[in-house]
Amino acid sequence: MRKIAGVCTAAMLSMAVAGFAQQAGPYKLLKTTKVGGEGGFDYVYADSAARKLYVPRSGPSGKIAVFNLDTLKPVGEIDHVSARGVAIDQRSKHGFGSSKPLAMWDARTLATIKTIDVQGGPDGILADEANGRIYVFSHVAPNVTVIEAKDGSVAGTIDLGGAPEQGALDGKGHLYIDLEDKGKIAVVDTKTMTMTGSYDLEGKGGTCAGLAMDVKNNILFATCRNPQTMVILDAANGKILETLPIGGGTDGAVFNPATMEVFSSQGDGTLTIVKESSPTSFAVEQTLTTMPRAKTLTLDKKTNRLYLITAEFGTAPAPEPGQRPVRPPMIPDSFSILEVGK
Repeated sequence: MRKIAGVCTAAMLSMAVAGFAQQAGPYKLLKTTKVGGEGGFDYVYADSAARKLYVPRSGPSGKIAVFNLDTLKPVGEIDHVSARGVAIDQRSKHGFGSSKPLAMWDARTLATIKTIDVQGGPDGILADEANGRIYVFSHVAPNVTVIEAKDGSVAGTIDLGGAPEQGALDGKGHLYIDLEDKGKIAVVDTKTMTMTGSYDLEGKGGTCAGLAMDVKNNILFATCRNPQTMVILDAANGKILETLPIGGGTDGAVFNPATMEVFSSQGDGTLTIVKESSPTSFAVEQTLTTMPRAKTLTLDKKTNRLYLITAEFGTAPAPEPGQRPVRPPMIPDSFSILEVGK
């Protein structure tokens, strides 16, 4: 998952003001919980069944922090793991972190089981409950590594010819993955572990980093950065059904079948909420202001609440002549979990 470059304070303030102007709607930021801790951050993952929230922190002192999903109090951690994302297989009760090597643990006790050597650069990660497998995404080959959740063995790899970001499963043998550098959605046969085709977004969305799915109606929602759009497609044939505006710097999307809504989290400090009124009718329901860099999210399917993660940052130092801009430093102990709901 590509990290968002430093944004100047004036720009963030401007976007925040714009967000407040559009904030009318059913959702609100219910709570901001500062949990602190060091290291970078990317994905966040809710295990609704076990009532755990996993927050991977990357870097030299990397770990996966685990919180009670109801109270947001810490309940444990998986040490010495610099991961980008987490996936839990509910059948085997095994957890996996997209580190290198991959981390595997007992999701009930949080005890480490083993590490798994893989190639590429593990980034996004997705559990396939129907097949008892874990898919690990990498921007460099191999683009997908398939892990057997029961024992952590490598079942195979899949070449996508592009940089995968987020994936969605239809439960019928198809895995869809947005290719950030191609403006396409890859279609994968999970039984044969091969890419069978792709859907072109036709320039209506590019640099797509989020992908969600309405499995019942077979609809895909791709959230893109350039242009800043949500491209909605028929998963059966890739036909584009609608294109809607979203905020800047999307890095994740989830669909809630209980409310028929799809959510896109953005690094500009907004959360775009789209309502599906029917399989052919979609509209932006609300743009909610969250916090800058709160660009990934997860859904608690039990409570219908969403969780995003972010931190506060200071002023970026001036770069050396001829060098790229320097990322601003994270303010110590400012890392926070945001809870969104009605």
